[in-house]
Amino acid sequence: MTLLPSGPGSGLRFRRLDLDGYPEVEARTENVVDTQRSTTLGRGSVKVHTVEHILAALAGVGIDNAVIELDANEPPISDGSSRVFARLVGEAGTVTQTDTLEPYQITTPIQLTLGETEMAIFPHDGFKITCTSSDRSGRFTQFYSLEVTPSTWATELSHARTFCFYEEIEFLIKNGLIKGGSLENAIVIRDDAVLTNEPLRYREEFVRHKILDIIGDLSLVGRPIRGHVIAVKPSHHANTELAKAILAQIRRPMEAAQTFAPPPVVSENRHTSASTNPSKTINPATPILTSSQPAETLVQDGATLDTMQVMKILPHRPPFLMVDKVTLIAGNRIVAQKNVTMGEPFFEGHFPGHPIMPGVLQLEAIAQVAGILMMRQAENAGKLAYFMSAEDVKWRKPVRPGDVLMIEVEMTKSRGKIGKARGKCTVDGESVSEANVTFMLIDR
Repeated sequence: MTLLPSGPGSGLRFRRLDLDGYPEVEARTENVVDTQRSTTLGRGSVKVHTVEHILAALAGVGIDNAVIELDANEPPISDGSSRVFARLVGEAGTVTQTDTLEPYQITTPIQLTLGETEMAIFPHDGFKITCTSSDRSGRFTQFYSLEVTPSTWATELSHARTFCFYEEIEFLIKNGLIKGGSLENAIVIRDDAVLTNEPLRYREEFVRHKILDIIGDLSLVGRPIRGHVIAVKPSHHANTELAKAILAQIRRPMEAAQTFAPPPVVSENRHTSASTNPSKTINPATPILTSSQPAETLVQDGATLDTMQVMKILPHRPPFLMVDKVTLIAGNRIVAQKNVTMGEPFFEGHFPGHPIMPGVLQLEAIAQVAGILMMRQAENAGKLAYFMSAEDVKWRKPVRPGDVLMIEVEMTKSRGKIGKARGKCTVDGESVSEANVTFMLIDR
């Protein structure tokens, strides 16, 4: 692993040197694809596992912008803590950049419950974490509370090593989660015994490592936080869900301002110039709404999009808009809906007396939904997705007026301007079509 400096506002991102094109994955909540035992980030088929320890080290010393180059699918485990990373950063030194990233002050409490896990964050002038950890049987229950600063991070948290319970090891090995695991880089708890190759570094080393994980996972918000986190039996899943909730609070004022703002005025010149281009005909009676909110802020995990929001992202317009709304966005997966009515213009000739939705339009629906998912990346905003190819296409059942076409797409590859996705269309839970599609992003 190599840490490289990066420009102001660029954030933290991982670069896979072992893959063609050196693809990058930004350290952001929307790129979280797995939280089983660690936090995994991904874009398409590119994934980076166990990112929390290096992210905690960078957040602990206040680094906002850096490139993390890797020649494998995860950072080195080192000794299971963040102290080596913190030491190397200290030796390299840091630079204060001109564009400062202001911390976000929590304005109202956020609370969530996931099974036995309780997470909350309250307004606070600094960044404080209070945590209680234990296993399901209540063994090795530990409590620790700390005001997190660069100084306390270095002395009180960075040395805390990861740990697991002996009975978990068989499951972890079978699922390929601890291929490099040993007592050199983890503590193992068996019954009442603590197995380690050195004495515990802190009396509360287990809960301190949990706090270390929280810091790394919350850094996915993308900016420092001012608040008091209270966690009971935290997990990577709960940590990242709290990060998403914090990000939603950050964005709420902007979304509210957009909601109550008057609709934008669309000039006659815009309609005139557009209508001279047959490929971009606009009905003057249906003005196109524009928004100051970037497309990538609409396309976020947990978001749902109505028709007007879809048209802020896609350039398509009726009768060629094949998406009525988006019902789910989760990582690299998106689900959308098309209400197929008898008023669809293609039913006039396909076929009279026996209306069937053309299969190629179902394919187009898959491509449009994939295009929406690509817009979650800021660098793709304002681009067009050109359909390049379709493979393994299958049409299984006819789609008729009155059907609700559900379009489910999963990005399988995203490299530069090229994207690949697997799409499936269903009606009432039954598959009607599916395909692998490839498309290219270009400037409008």
